[in-house]
Amino acid sequence: MNNKGKPLLMCLLPFRSAVFILAFVIGANVVGKEVDEISNWWSVVATVVNLLTIGIIVLLAKRSGQSFFELLNLKRGTSGKKKTALLAFAAAAVGMSGMYLSGLVFYGAIMPVVSVKIIAPVPVAIAVVNFVLLPATVSFAEDGLYLGCGVGQIQNKIAAVFIPAFFYALQHCFIPTIFDVRYMLYRFFSFLPLTIAFCIYFQKKKDPLAIIIGHSLLDLASASMILMTSVDGEIYTKWLEMAASAA
Repeated sequence: MNNKGKPLLMCLLPFRSAVFILAFVIGANVVGKEVDEISNWWSVVATVVNLLTIGIIVLLAKRSGQSFFELLNLKRGTSGKKKTALLAFAAAAVGMSGMYLSGLVFYGAIMPVVSVKIIAPVPVAIAVVNFVLLPATVSFAEDGLYLGCGVGQIQNKIAAVFIPAFFYALQHCFIPTIFDVRYMLYRFFSFLPLTIAFCIYFQKKKDPLAIIIGHSLLDLASASMILMTSVDGEIYTKWLEMAASAA
């Protein structure tokens, strides 16, 4: 690998957080609304940012003498199917547990109202398209960035886990962007246990397949719920009422 490419790859770690903030602030100004009023479009914004992230990583990886898949150390046949499936579901379980625990800590409920608002409806056609695109792109963008460009490039073993994990969790404070401290803390700590687990596993095993699958499952669940609320708005109303009554 060309060492000249390493600093550029590592400098990408804050990239997604900055882009999400810009996207929501500029988008809100364009449509003449407050930032939190366009939060239901987060999944669409995320898909666009995912594609942008993948494109940039591909270019920088090539500049450093690697392909995208080499950077992520994604190879065929490195893990057994059964083991990969179990690890993928374990990753999804850790992710859900982190969100529930963070909800209890910051809002006193495992499913606070802000978490339900994240699955707010969008136009049905867009929800259908994003049902495919969001889970298909998110793992390659985020894991390519924080694992391939972060864990895989930082020499110090402790820093290689906690620096990428920090930025990995931080980006979720702005997906969607809502300028509320409690909300941002809730989002950050919802994902921090999972991002630390991802970084530790990747550092030890150098095998991202289970992470990619587990990560995709989490976003497939989100995309599925957005599709449901988009098709039937009453579902969203009922979930909001349930979350509000549990608070």
